[in-house]
Amino acid sequence: MKKTLLLVASHACVLAVGFAMGIYALPILTAPPAPTNAQASSAASQAAYSGQFRRNLKDSDALHWGEGTVSVGRQSIVLVGKLAPGPDYKLYLSPVFLETEADFIRLKPQMVRVGDVRTFDNFVVAVPGSVDVSQYKAVIVWCESFSQFITAAQYRQ
Repeated sequence: MKKTLLLVASHACVLAVGFAMGIYALPILTAPPAPTNAQASSAASQAAYSGQFRRNLKDSDALHWGEGTVSVGRQSIVLVGKLAPGPDYKLYLSPVFLETEADFIRLKPQMVRVGDVRTFDNFVVAVPGSVDVSQYKAVIVWCESFSQFITAAQYRQ
């Protein structure tokens, strides 16, 4: 009986670890090719604003972070940098800079969702024609599936 319980517990632990690793690895394995630094820099040259993703934000941690220069323009939002890999990342524009999950949830009705972030080394996300980036002050990466704050950058005062 003891041996059976030990086998069940060990197999359950291995299954849980494998599942967690799958959630982490799947977005990396299914991500499209990331824009090169040259491609991202070229797209960023059209931007009117820029800011910095930093690892040391309040709700960023070892698994949820971003770093690099984010450039915001009428046609695209570009990151020359890196994001921690994860599933279902969405890019939002916010009327205020924030750095916590609680603030994101509270202010989400005032934000506009720009699009999906599908790459983790650099990204270029098209801005819909209906979005006026000059009406917002910050860009936020949010994991929709797990309601997890990833990173943010202020691009306007």
